[in-house]
Amino acid sequence: MTYRIEALPVEPFAPLFDLSDAGLAAVGARRWTADQPGRAPCRVSLKDADAGERLILVNHAHLTDSSSPYRASGPIFVREAAVRAEPEPDTVPDMLSRRPLSIRVYDRRNMMIQGEVIAGAELDAALRRWFATPEAETVHVHFAPRGCYLARAIRH
Repeated sequence: MTYRIEALPVEPFAPLFDLSDAGLAAVGARRWTADQPGRAPCRVSLKDADAGERLILVNHAHLTDSSSPYRASGPIFVREAAVRAEPEPDTVPDMLSRRPLSIRVYDRRNMMIQGEVIAGAELDAALRRWFATPEAETVHVHFAPRGCYLARAIRH
């Protein structure tokens, strides 16, 4: 086994669905209804929301190491009905394989080693290639056109 893709846990986001619109605005979040399939990828379930499905759009810190100049956050969608995905090792969820991606490879100190723009269908090969190098510790996967964080892969 080479890598495992990690979805975000649902617990930090579940309480957001009980907030009013004003409460969401106070924490920089918004209620969202998917208008068509493929436009709202959930970072917890690693599935696209169906048209009409309710989500929360919220800022998420995906690299929080304060000693790294690469610490980062950005907008993510979370489906109201999300259950945390547990992809099998060395398996790319369909949500990722169908999108143009930007991958950012980090070492143990959360310093970026490299970044690449790839087709989602190339993600498995790219992860295998990067995790074959000893310095690669994690790979963050982003949606290339908008730069939004989608998931991370860890050495397995």
